[in-house]
Amino acid sequence: MNSDAPISADAIIQYAVLDALLAAAYTTGLPAPQARELGDFGIGCCDGLGGEVVLLDGDLVECTDEAPPRAMDDSETLPFFEVCRFPEMAPVDVSGTDLAALTAAIEEHLVSRNLFHAVRIDGVLAAVRVRVPRRGRTPFPSLAEATRDQVETVLEECAGTLLGFWAPAIYQGIAVAGLHLHFLSDDRLVGGHVLEASLAKGSLRVAAYRRFDLRLPTDDVFLRTPLSHDQDHRIVAMEGGAAREA
Repeated sequence: MNSDAPISADAIIQYAVLDALLAAAYTTGLPAPQARELGDFGIGCCDGLGGEVVLLDGDLVECTDEAPPRAMDDSETLPFFEVCRFPEMAPVDVSGTDLAALTAAIEEHLVSRNLFHAVRIDGVLAAVRVRVPRRGRTPFPSLAEATRDQVETVLEECAGTLLGFWAPAIYQGIAVAGLHLHFLSDDRLVGGHVLEASLAKGSLRVAAYRRFDLRLPTDDVFLRTPLSHDQDHRIVAMEGGAAREA
């Protein structure tokens, strides 16, 4: 732990809850222009769970199986989105780490396991494996359906950014407990949800936040759908990890 590190007075803002995606309890989402206004750093998913989304340095980018990553159109929405303003801070060297060692390094720099943290790693990846779901299955698939038939890409010697959030265990189902990372290459040719990664060179920044601002949908499907409070194993399986304690 790094309990002496500063804690941002800003908020990590989240639109919708993960359990709603598991239950396909969504028919709309956060409009892309509003998503850009909320911060400069974030991750989420796009219309119909048909792709992964990255907000990096203010650029809102959609990663799908159909084409290289592209800027999201103003007409598009995000059924799930987590966003903040990432502060300026000194980086920590994490060169030569795989995902397990990187996760351990991140957790060493948490202020507290009871706070939300934003995580950014810039560098050159020796290898990275990412996934994006295929488009066009049904208008509103569940998260399990969307990730069942996914496209995986493996890159080697690729410069880019790993970015995402670390959430406390008690928020599993609202968010992804523990570490949740997306990736975007510097050339903007590849991006997606991170399954595996190893860094040849890398610099890590971990920012703690004292506020978590949850904004819920108000469409009829979300309001009427019973949501489970115990989806841990399904979430862990779909995120591509083993059971973990956050």
